[in-house]
Amino acid sequence: MQLTRLRPITSLVILALAAVAMAHCSASQETSKRYSRDDLKESLKKFEESGLVIGEYTLARDAVLDGDTIRVKGLKNSLRLLAIDTEETFKHKQDRVLFEKGWGAYLEAKRAGSSRPVKAATPLGEEAKAFAKAFFKDLRMVRLERDHPKESRGYYNRYLAYVFAPKDGRWVNYNLECVRAGMSPYFTKYSYSRRFHDEFVAAEKEARKKGLGIWSADGMHYDDYPERIAWWNGRGDFIRDFEKEAVDRPNYVLLTRWDAMRQIEALEGKRAVILASVGEIVRHDSGLVRVMLSRRKFADFPLVFYDREVFERSGIERWRGEFVRVAGTITRYRSKRTGRSNLQMVIKDPGQVVGMPLPAHAMETKETEAPAAEENHDE
Repeated sequence: MQLTRLRPITSLVILALAAVAMAHCSASQETSKRYSRDDLKESLKKFEESGLVIGEYTLARDAVLDGDTIRVKGLKNSLRLLAIDTEETFKHKQDRVLFEKGWGAYLEAKRAGSSRPVKAATPLGEEAKAFAKAFFKDLRMVRLERDHPKESRGYYNRYLAYVFAPKDGRWVNYNLECVRAGMSPYFTKYSYSRRFHDEFVAAEKEARKKGLGIWSADGMHYDDYPERIAWWNGRGDFIRDFEKEAVDRPNYVLLTRWDAMRQIEALEGKRAVILASVGEIVRHDSGLVRVMLSRRKFADFPLVFYDREVFERSGIERWRGEFVRVAGTITRYRSKRTGRSNLQMVIKDPGQVVGMPLPAHAMETKETEAPAAEENHDE
């Protein structure tokens, strides 16, 4: 396997790494001591605010959940590995029973009625898990890094990270090697890699050329990767364009960032432009419609449509599970039922909502499908 050297990092990041590593070194000297609630809180705080380099962590027992999800000690939730999306493993009996009826029929049944590619357990998913187990075998420590200083967790509160393993005297990026081995395409659904884009493109090209894993002609894996990748790249383009426009504009908010709500708080009474995926849509008998922009499970940000016609004309329901950008004034309301005060954005004009480009067939059926803010591999 070709190994990839870690890019040089700035002195600021090196200092951050040193500080976090010292903290973990101190903790490792007390291996018999269990994490207290305060210890865990401090560890999570460092994870959220330590910049690009998170630190070195000990792999948990049975660390590999599947090809793109692992666990380490000291962090409560699992890690969702960035820029990769391996196929699913067989966790449920009904999938195994359906699979035994035939591979072609299995794939057709899993996608039935969906205008989009779907997640499904496959033999290649099992192979990806085995690849991960082999990669991390006999390793004790790994180094975690993030793609952006403020992108720390996904919708289901899992930590987002690149995982580097010490091999032959250097740190090797597992995420890249997973793509290079054909266990995953370069996954751009939630943004292009800001740090390793060129490397991921090259790794996927190499795996395709060799016909490895998901790129093999006769393997039991998804057969719709061209469609998946076109969809993911469309989302990646939409996010990238917003990020470029947001530079030096404090009223542009990416709801996936850990400080997004702090930013929105500071914009109360002012105009904001928010990028987020569309989650739950709640219609009230009064005609009011509340559209939740996905941030964290049970902690989303509401758009409010007092006029049902404005809601319909905005077309926002077509983008359930997809990204939109919305522009408007941040206001505060107090619930008469609970007395709680919350921030919101009221949509008075359909033009306040701009969705990412969607293929015609998706536009026709999207409103009947459930939202997919982020795949939950822990289910």
